[in-house]
Amino acid sequence: MKENQTDACDACGVSAEIGYIISEGDDVAEVTIQADSAEAMKARFDQYLELAQSINPAVKHDFDSQTLQSGQYTFKMRFECSAEKLIFELRSRSLNNA
Repeated sequence: MKENQTDACDACGVSAEIGYIISEGDDVAEVTIQADSAEAMKARFDQYLELAQSINPAVKHDFDSQTLQSGQYTFKMRFECSAEKLIFELRSRSLNNA
């Protein structure tokens, strides 16, 4: 009787499924931006907001330009459904790499 082989190898009869699970109520995206100045941070936020509003014009956020400083800032965007949040996260990858 042959034992099961458990060693990993490159493309050796291995399959994988990559995907996302859309959960009800998972409609808030958390975004962290970094910039050298408050003005640059606001400009960066505006890019994310434009993207979010292209998905859903009614998106809500907790961004507060009065509390900006240079460095890092985290804000949340609330969409009307989980699918919109997922679309935003996938599309915003291009902004994350910019």
